[in-house]
Amino acid sequence: MEIGQKVKVFRLRDRVSPPIAKRLGQVGTIEGYKVTDGYGVGVVVKFDDNFATWFFEDEIKVVQ
Repeated sequence: MEIGQKVKVFRLRDRVSPPIAKRLGQVGTIEGYKVTDGYGVGVVVKFDDNFATWFFEDEIKVVQ
């Protein structure tokens, strides 16, 4: 996954706050990366309403 790619949130690993839970099924743009708890790298995704948060790579899929 690369910065600038469009991705869709297709699952959430953990319980999350309502603002993040409503992103399930939405498409956003990769803005950067985040070091997580040692199990990998998170991906920072920004949505059309300028809300940004990070997801694990297995929670998002690249869309064409």
